[in-house]
Amino acid sequence: MNKPPRKKNPTFGIAVFIVVAVLLVIATLLYNAIKEKREFDSENAQTTSLSSGAAAVTATSAATTAAKPASGSAQ
Repeated sequence: MNKPPRKKNPTFGIAVFIVVAVLLVIATLLYNAIKEKREFDSENAQTTSLSSGAAAVTATSAATTAAKPASGSAQ
């Protein structure tokens, strides 16, 4: 009448461990990718604003230079 005790299946524990390990690796990769993307975007935004500011200064100085007549030229 008594049932014999169930034997534990060791492969189930190993399967759970492998699944958890794979999920942990995927989560780490996603976290690093998002962090790197944010760092890249912040550095790239600063570079873009600096280069656009330099382009504006260059365009302004070019317009100022074009407005002045060259010395010695006929007017």
